[in-house]
Amino acid sequence: MARIDFHSQVNNKPLYSCRLIRKIMASPREDLPMRNIVVVGSKEFLRELDTQLWTFSASDFLPHAWGADDFAIETPIVLVESFEAPELDALPHGDVLIHVGRNLPKSVENLAARFPRIVEIVSTDEADRQAGRERYKAYRDQGHELHNFDQSGQ
Repeated sequence: MARIDFHSQVNNKPLYSCRLIRKIMASPREDLPMRNIVVVGSKEFLRELDTQLWTFSASDFLPHAWGADDFAIETPIVLVESFEAPELDALPHGDVLIHVGRNLPKSVENLAARFPRIVEIVSTDEADRQAGRERYKAYRDQGHELHNFDQSGQ
């Protein structure tokens, strides 16, 4: 079973995503020199995230690529528009999957087998919160280890 973390009540998803990615990248696993992160979300969101990953910090370098790029296979942070995207299956790596969208993946078991950690980022938007609740219930019903990090005080 995968560990699934819900980061809820997030005011600014792109900025929060950047900070979370930076934190994950700064804490490598003992058996790996670098973490590999896949971010799944809408094209519009990922475009904004792409821009912010380059600009949100003057001192951090967060190398990233779109899943369809030729060099994505060698890049530690990969942006993918859909759980069904062929480029997601083509990636040989994946330590952490960050989901910033609303849809529940069709094959949670396959994702959980591939990614030991899944992070769901849920904003303060009511529709996003409701979709997050549905995903939480689905993961719980499948027996995954769930953790919630309420960001309302941030």
